[in-house]
Amino acid sequence: MRIVFAGTPDFAVPSLRAAAARGEVIAVYTQPDRPAGRGRGLAASPVKQAAQQLGLPVLQPDTLRTVESRRALRALQPDLMVVVAYGLLLPPKVLEIPTHGCWNVHASLLPRWRGAAPIQRAIEAGDAETGVCLMQMEQGLDTGPVLLSQATPIGEHETGGQLHARLADLGAQVLADGLALLRAGVRPTSQPQPADGATYAHKLEKAEARLDWALPADVLARKVRAFDPWPVAEAELAGERLRIHGAIALPLAHGAAPGRVLFAGKAGIDVACGEGALRIRALQRAGGKVITAADYLNARRDLVAG
Repeated sequence: MRIVFAGTPDFAVPSLRAAAARGEVIAVYTQPDRPAGRGRGLAASPVKQAAQQLGLPVLQPDTLRTVESRRALRALQPDLMVVVAYGLLLPPKVLEIPTHGCWNVHASLLPRWRGAAPIQRAIEAGDAETGVCLMQMEQGLDTGPVLLSQATPIGEHETGGQLHARLADLGAQVLADGLALLRAGVRPTSQPQPADGATYAHKLEKAEARLDWALPADVLARKVRAFDPWPVAEAELAGERLRIHGAIALPLAHGAAPGRVLFAGKAGIDVACGEGALRIRALQRAGGKVITAADYLNARRDLVAG
């Protein structure tokens, strides 16, 4: 088979390695190098770095909408195009070029959580499970029929970063299974997505990471988990803005105003919420590193005394 792979972030790297395991990837598409770091120098995407390590040719067009870009893809004579978090829209004319069309590895159990941030939204919403789907791409956003899928439970304390890593590996496994079937001449059966149950996972925004103490504690605890490692939950606590890296919800009955510190000790800092309390276990001060709540209290003895 002649496979063209398209992806950009680290989530796509395990799938690239799975697709390239038998020497079938003939080219890798990824987004152009972007400014990164304090020096704002151009940096290659994780997929480009992995492709170069594998000795694969890399293409980085700004768009796939031009006649020239389609001509270049058609010249590769691909049997299949595998797309994993590429970040550029594939026009209908591109989807038609590979013999078997384009497959997409998506980090949710479609039709739930179509869109940009399915991993974080599943945690934020309190979903008990999620998974990955291998989908036949069509013109709509994550609306194509599902070829293969694999579900997995979401851990009680699992963060966005931890689930991201697990689903990246699970996606590579599902892709490998689909490729094995195609090599054997068995095209995976397309299952149209149900009309009901579709939800959209909006892109993460920095502003939504600010915690509102008037919300229930369990809602805030899920936000803390979902937004780790980015954009990281932030909150105002005792006159100081902090980044919250670890917290759990406590079903405490209290009559305190939201945002008031109820308890501060080695176990953490308990903050009154609209319902229950949020126990902060790990946090970060402005310009500092991530520390435990106990270490933070060494510098904030006023909270302990209170």
